[in-house]
Amino acid sequence: MPWIISASDDQTIRIWNSTSRNCIAILTGHSHYIMSAMFHPKEDLVVSASMDQTVRVWDISGLRKGTPQAQPGAFDTFDSFSTVKYVLEGHDRGVNYAAFHPSLPLIVSAGDDRQVKLWRMSETKAWEVDTCRGHFNNVSSALFHPRHELILSVGEDKTIRVWDMSRRTAVQTFRREHDRFWVLTAHPELNLFAAGHDNGLIVFKLERERPAFALQNDILYYIRDKYVRQYDLNTGSDVGVLSVRKLGSQWVQPRTLSFNPAERAVIVTSPADNGIYELVGLPKDQSNELRDSTSDGKRGQGSSAIFVARNRFAVLDKVAQSIEIRDLSNSVTKTVKPPIQTNDIFYGGTASLLLSSPNSVVLFDIQQQKIVAELTTPPVKYAIWNSDQSMVALLSKHTITITNKTLGQSCLIHETIRIKSGAWDDSGVFVYSTLNHIKYALFQGDNGIIQTLEQPVYLTRVKGKTIYCLDRTARPRTINIDPTEYKFKLALVQNKYDEVLNIIRTSNLVGQSIIAYLQKKGFPEIALHFVQDKKTRFELAIECGNLDVALETAKSIDRPESWIRLAQQALKQGNHKVVETAYQRTKNFDKLSFLYLSVGSLDKLAKMQAIAEKRGDHMSKFHNALYSGDVKARIAVLRDVGMQPLAYLTAKTNGLEDLAEQILASAGIKESDIEGLDSIGVSTLRPPPVVTQSANLLWPSLATEENFFDKALANGHVADYINGDGAADGAHTLDSWEAGEPDGVAVNGDEVAVEEGEGWDLEEEVVEPDATHLNAAEDVVPEDEGDAAAAAPGVPEPELWARNSPFAADHAAAGQFESAMQVLNRQIGAVNFEPLKPQFMALYRSAHVFFSPTASLAPLQLHVRRDPEIRLPVIRRTLADIKSGELAEGYRFVSLGKLEDAATSFKAILLTLMLVTVTTKEEAADLQETIISVREYLLGVSIELERRKVAKEDPTNVRRSLELAAYFAHCKLQPAHQILALRNAISVFSKGKNPVAAGKFAQRLIELGPDAKVVASARQVMNAGQNGRDTVEISYNDFTEFDICAASYTPIYKGSPLVKDPFTGACFLPDYLGKLSPLTEVTEIGAHASGLPIPR
Repeated sequence: MPWIISASDDQTIRIWNSTSRNCIAILTGHSHYIMSAMFHPKEDLVVSASMDQTVRVWDISGLRKGTPQAQPGAFDTFDSFSTVKYVLEGHDRGVNYAAFHPSLPLIVSAGDDRQVKLWRMSETKAWEVDTCRGHFNNVSSALFHPRHELILSVGEDKTIRVWDMSRRTAVQTFRREHDRFWVLTAHPELNLFAAGHDNGLIVFKLERERPAFALQNDILYYIRDKYVRQYDLNTGSDVGVLSVRKLGSQWVQPRTLSFNPAERAVIVTSPADNGIYELVGLPKDQSNELRDSTSDGKRGQGSSAIFVARNRFAVLDKVAQSIEIRDLSNSVTKTVKPPIQTNDIFYGGTASLLLSSPNSVVLFDIQQQKIVAELTTPPVKYAIWNSDQSMVALLSKHTITITNKTLGQSCLIHETIRIKSGAWDDSGVFVYSTLNHIKYALFQGDNGIIQTLEQPVYLTRVKGKTIYCLDRTARPRTINIDPTEYKFKLALVQNKYDEVLNIIRTSNLVGQSIIAYLQKKGFPEIALHFVQDKKTRFELAIECGNLDVALETAKSIDRPESWIRLAQQALKQGNHKVVETAYQRTKNFDKLSFLYLSVGSLDKLAKMQAIAEKRGDHMSKFHNALYSGDVKARIAVLRDVGMQPLAYLTAKTNGLEDLAEQILASAGIKESDIEGLDSIGVSTLRPPPVVTQSANLLWPSLATEENFFDKALANGHVADYINGDGAADGAHTLDSWEAGEPDGVAVNGDEVAVEEGEGWDLEEEVVEPDATHLNAAEDVVPEDEGDAAAAAPGVPEPELWARNSPFAADHAAAGQFESAMQVLNRQIGAVNFEPLKPQFMALYRSAHVFFSPTASLAPLQLHVRRDPEIRLPVIRRTLADIKSGELAEGYRFVSLGKLEDAATSFKAILLTLMLVTVTTKEEAADLQETIISVREYLLGVSIELERRKVAKEDPTNVRRSLELAAYFAHCKLQPAHQILALRNAISVFSKGKNPVAAGKFAQRLIELGPDAKVVASARQVMNAGQNGRDTVEISYNDFTEFDICAASYTPIYKGSPLVKDPFTGACFLPDYLGKLSPLTEVTEIGAHASGLPIPR
């Protein structure tokens, strides 16, 4: 029924018809405010809770049988349609909420007496079953878990509590710092709950949704409802094989499952009891009765456990930071101390482990107990290997790092929402799921969306067009996908052009995203075969220089801007015939004339002169006469426009005496009447002689092998064109213009009248070159052109530099600044590149030399290698140069107390270190140590400069001055400079009347072994501090480990949240996440970065 129920402070419950918007019944009986009312999910019952300390159950079956047809404003009371079935009394104070169980005859209620009560009802009575006690303030709401025997409650004590319904004991408690909870509800289908508090609401899950599973060939082993099940991907057979219900808490699901195919054994881990695991063998034959894991299972403590060999498994003790290697009898065979702080372990190959730390992943060899490789990543939650163990995907909360088995090459993919799971396709593509989508990722970093999801799924296997996965209830299901897009991109990246061609022919792979991808990857000629839109097709043809397709589409579009762009591209390629067609279509007479002059086509220049005469364009006539060397035509134009003096001078300078006399006679003067005219010599202005007739020749171009796709798609969308045949002979058109024929230009006064649909539409005027024409053109081609045409340009040296190196410095030296910036962003989180511009320019200039062999030739550009045998550029500054130069200078500034100069020097050093290359692991380690050292000095100098600024601008702020002096002494400097920092702290603290703290700094100073005079002075300070007392309390605790925020200059104690600069490793408070690091002004604080490359 379309009913809505409401409860009110007027002590009534009202039932409304949501369709008619009318109140159909009023239930009365409570004697105080009614706090809640709810329908039974199946029966005609209502439960209500009131501040009168009662819970009432109402029977409304009569209301369903005869819904009243009351007029608006006229109501039927409960007497006719409902009765109070039960009155439940037991709460000592008002009741805030009551709710039915979804399937059992149970009621839960929550009251201001801080109790949650459980009630049972039958056909005749209802009674209290038990009480859950634990809240220490009013309980606002409570409800039954939709699928488990649990009760959830929230209260004004700022907690959410979970109770075991059978035992009536608390299972879990979630606390909030400052907000009281008021309401609670459950999602009708999903494992989600929502609780409202003072400042909003939270949506949460009680249990882990991701099921523990392991895949072996086509058999999936997974856990559902704490039973290990075996699912055959081929047959769909799904059977239970083992019970693990007694592993850990009843309500805590297992976290991981590791399968050993050789022994047919599994290791199941659970986060309960600070982490436990159980090793148990699976039955070889299926029986009707499931065996419990406790019968022959072997248990132990450990947060992670995984098989590393046929008869060995590794167990991580996160608290003790140790890894135990155990045999199948659960006996310890070896104990290993991990080299880094390890939060989780994953399979890394036989006898190897992947160790996950907060900032990196380490490939660790168990037998040799050494680090094989290390990769900087966000905290890794899952490691997923492909079928041949050559690639691994490291899944974090919002990132995926795809790398090879040695962690040597990697790409980082970032998602804005949580990543749920992933699996490898048989072709080597990683398919992963988020909350909303199924996506794919290629090893090179390309990724995209395959399909949208209504609910999250957990991928287990990808085979062809089918994805095998587990849903939120841990039930196997399959999803059909279209892998065409990522298979196409993979084939393109791997240069498998036959497969690309097959996909183009057999699929409907179209769309702007594919076109944009092909353009981005440098394959516009392939994108050309996808596009049907004329404008897009024209743009792609221009981009890849395909004049044939560009000419075809320009004719279809027939817009001036298209012809102009085609003319520009054709000029770049020296195809003047296409340029001629474009100029004719746009009626660009002046450019046509100059084009004919450039190619030496004097006959066409003469025709352009006649056309200009027909058009009445005096300037065009003069230009054409000038280009063709027709002096008399130039004089005629000057006389026509009334410029008699210029006409006379032109005739005189070109030796046309008779014509000059005619001009004087027409003007009515004689030569003697012209005053001040010097003697005029003969003009030498002549058109340049035509050395080679090139009107029928195109510029030579390197003839490369025909493109693979041009060959394969010869019969596709692009028709067969001979280069330039669209404008094979413009003479016919010029003849039409000159004669004023209907097909050409009809002269009508000074205007040019064009017949509609004719005239400038040159499609019908363009004719194919005849054999004579072609043979004539061939005769002019040098005999040795065929030999030169087979040559193909090699890969430019700078491009090889960028290909061969993972260092940004080499990319910048090659002039590929864009890729250099991308490398820096990926490796160190660089986002502001303005400070690096001088470095980029200096690197580029230092790697290139311009040499002029002769004064008449343009200089040659030579590329300078750092080693003649290695195709990599010379780098202007090496790490050794920096350490002996700028770094030593920075140390000298610190020693002299020139802290402003020191800060400037150290910041410049950090920028230079971003663009340093190393060749060995030792150099890489030295580079990292240098970065850390420079960071400490820059941080310390910045802190001391801030202290001096505070002391000068705010002398009363003694507390801040003392803190900054202490933080400066905390920085890790060289002993000589550490002594200066400690002496500075002793001086500041002594003046600030904090002798005890000054004595502690003096003790540290003595331990460094300064000269005798300094030691004697320090001992005096220590003696004064023994009987003294600090007068200023500061935020400095030398007994607790802490880092210093490099922005606020405040301590961040161990265990407190922090974010780091991905390049220097400097620590910052979380408030500075996403901001520029003040140490470099280049990198983004907290950005995900892979770190500087380490040579192999």
